[in-house]
Amino acid sequence: MNIYEKYKKYILSKPESTIDFPFGDDVSVFKVKNKMFALIGERNDLMMMNLKCDPDESAALRDIFPSVTEGYHMSKKHWISIYFDGSVPESEVQRLIDSSYMLVVEKMTKKDQKSILIKM
Repeated sequence: MNIYEKYKKYILSKPESTIDFPFGDDVSVFKVKNKMFALIGERNDLMMMNLKCDPDESAALRDIFPSVTEGYHMSKKHWISIYFDGSVPESEVQRLIDSSYMLVVEKMTKKDQKSILIKM
């Protein structure tokens, strides 16, 4: 299984996660209840993933990992881009996916949150 398929499977394992292609077949947008929490595409010949991220954590991640940057074509304050050059451990990427998912879920109505959290 290639890296894209591995992360696609992981992301879609989240309750109520869906995949959409509003920007074309080469950009995968992942949503929970119609709210985006991840995007996978390619830039500069590397797979790239955009994730929602706490602004303070985002700054720390950029200091630690050169392949983590401000979100490409996203809010620079609330999104990060991870370029898959092998420098960010898989466990850290999964943690960041989980965090992005929860940041989006936490902003939903209590009813929507309950319907998602009950499936976790």
